[in-house]
Amino acid sequence: MTEAITDTLIKVPQHVAIIMDGNGRWAQQRGKTRVAGHKSGVESVRTSVSTAIKYGVKALTLFAFSSENWQRPEQEVSVLMDLFMFVLTREVKKLHKNDVRFQVIGDVSRFSENLQKKIKVSEDLTANNKGMVLSVAANYGGRWDIANAAKILAEKVSNNTMSVDDITEEALHQYTCLANLPELDLLIRTGGDFRISNFLLWQAAYAEFYFTETLWPDFDEQALINAMGCFDQRERRFGQTGEQIKI
Repeated sequence: MTEAITDTLIKVPQHVAIIMDGNGRWAQQRGKTRVAGHKSGVESVRTSVSTAIKYGVKALTLFAFSSENWQRPEQEVSVLMDLFMFVLTREVKKLHKNDVRFQVIGDVSRFSENLQKKIKVSEDLTANNKGMVLSVAANYGGRWDIANAAKILAEKVSNNTMSVDDITEEALHQYTCLANLPELDLLIRTGGDFRISNFLLWQAAYAEFYFTETLWPDFDEQALINAMGCFDQRERRFGQTGEQIKI
């Protein structure tokens, strides 16, 4: 089945982002704790990373923990932080072996000192790798990303190193979290909801959206291929007419 679908793919998205939703509901349906759902979701992360590498995706960005997720029960947040630390410790060497460059985007200052150190060690280890870029959004919000870029520009104007007239879309883009990556092509959300939950608001301006009812722990290789197959069938016009695109 996989072979048949991928053989027909003409366009593989260069940059894919995923809102990994549905761990809690997956666990609830099976009489398990939400924590068990998050742990099961780790395997889907591994599968998505390996599948993206396999089919030539240049950048994969995963929404792991939003700035709003601090409002969840304290025990769940604590477990998520521990799980993040565990996954980094266990997986980063595998990523490095596969030439993946790893980075965390978001305000990491709220994390524990140990987790901040582990993030830095992981980023430093893979910094010179030339393969796929895996970005994990943690304590991230799209509004925060834009506001942070605007703050940097404001500081430059205040320091007289930049003129107000120099503030453009391109200038602001330069200071957003993923400015060094290809433009976002495909934004996937699992779990059945039809919203992007403050994720990559700037970057998603021209992205194709793909929503699936599949819960994150059930999102396997075929599910990602199906999403990319849907992207392959979209006509991306970027403001032009269909006739112009075909010229």
